[in-house]
Amino acid sequence: MSTQVCIIGAGPSGLLLGQLLHDAGIDAIILERATLEHVLERVRAGVLEQGTVELLERAGVGERMHAEGLVHEGFAITREDEVHHIDLSSLTEGKTVMVYGQTEVTHDLVERRAQTGALSHYQVEAVDPQDFDTDHPHVTCRIGGENIRINCRFIAGCDGFHGASRRAVPESAIRTFEKIYPFGWLGILADVPPASDELIYASHSRGFALCSMRSHSRSRYYIQCNAGDSIEAWSDDQFWDELRRRLPAEMAEAVTTGPSFEKSIAPLRSFVAEPMRFGSLFLVGDAAHIVPPTGAKGLNLAASDVHYLFEGLRAHFLEREDTLLDAYSQRALARAWRAVRFSWWMTTMLHRFPDNAPFENRILETELAYTLESQAAKTALAENYVGLPY
Repeated sequence: MSTQVCIIGAGPSGLLLGQLLHDAGIDAIILERATLEHVLERVRAGVLEQGTVELLERAGVGERMHAEGLVHEGFAITREDEVHHIDLSSLTEGKTVMVYGQTEVTHDLVERRAQTGALSHYQVEAVDPQDFDTDHPHVTCRIGGENIRINCRFIAGCDGFHGASRRAVPESAIRTFEKIYPFGWLGILADVPPASDELIYASHSRGFALCSMRSHSRSRYYIQCNAGDSIEAWSDDQFWDELRRRLPAEMAEAVTTGPSFEKSIAPLRSFVAEPMRFGSLFLVGDAAHIVPPTGAKGLNLAASDVHYLFEGLRAHFLEREDTLLDAYSQRALARAWRAVRFSWWMTTMLHRFPDNAPFENRILETELAYTLESQAAKTALAENYVGLPY
């Protein structure tokens, strides 16, 4: 089997890259270890930067997003009982974000790929990128019980933090940077109307909380929890009670409770792998970097990687020009580190760290106070939140 680009991973980044390549007339095969049903059921982030929205439009999947997505011009940050509004639109000359769940993005991309007849394989086993440092890169795998070799010109590793792509790189060729945070996020999805028309980031002495939504009738809520907590230790009633304790009274009263249909605990980490290119193998999205969800950068950072890689591959195949492809790792990492910094900053400023000394706690309290009082600081926050330019 042969193709021009072999994409490992059928998450949003792999699907988006595959669709952009297909529409440009560049042959690409997608390999995914999970079932299609599992891919479509993954619950992830839901805040899209303007650049991500534009990439999805370019891939031909903007119609439902614009019909059902929620455009947000700002969000709230609360500090104990205080409420502060961050007006994204006025602080960034009209830029906004779109609230549209990653699950919906994946559905749209899967449907678009099927409509255009592009090739995807699911339940693929033993995926192994090989010889990507030679002139004969290929991927071996098992599809339907049959051993397959896929010859290709390039390999795009879009298979996440635990995928085969980064593992295939020799340890001596890669450098990693990591920070593990001493807490997690307990999150639930419930079919109840959201507490507010905008997201609420709550900084409280009991811990951080986030009020988000997927639609006018589906809400996504999070609370900071201990790193060792189990889902079984948290009933729905306990979750709702704790969430409301961390919100100002008026916002707490606006929370509509109901049974959750999804509940999970996500550990928080910052992670970057350098470089992001190894010969003919390119790392994309979570395969190269992880950010805590506080700054809403995970999916958006993967989308910017796709943008840079697609530009490079299109120029290589259609224009016989490799300048952009050769610059992929440098360009992607420069933007990744800015997003990692912003996500670390938001996380550090808004959460409670159990082992912090009193001095550190006072510094973080002062950082938040300054951010909420300073027009310059709020502008910097807004510019990063809506997304730095590609």
